[in-house]
Amino acid sequence: MTNENTLENSPVLAECYDELCDILTRVNDKALMKEIFECLCSPAERKDFAERWLLVKEIDNGVPQRKIAKDYCMSLCKITRGSKELKKEDSAFRKMLDMVK
Repeated sequence: MTNENTLENSPVLAECYDELCDILTRVNDKALMKEIFECLCSPAERKDFAERWLLVKEIDNGVPQRKIAKDYCMSLCKITRGSKELKKEDSAFRKMLDMVK
């Protein structure tokens, strides 16, 4: 048994995550949302979010995974994960991409 606190084994963390998602869905102000992410996430974490979104957009535009890896110095593992998520039947990434088109 692990002592690692994850959403799956910590009801308190799961509740906080759910509450945070609820609050974020109510934010309708880009400046406030950016400020929230600056408070919640380190610069490296924000960079990681941006990279993941970039790779999803590139995959959606038909750019080969190896080209994405080379052009943006990303691991193929990270890109493959994004690709798999995008291919899921009810993909949240697809829904997000549809919001910006």
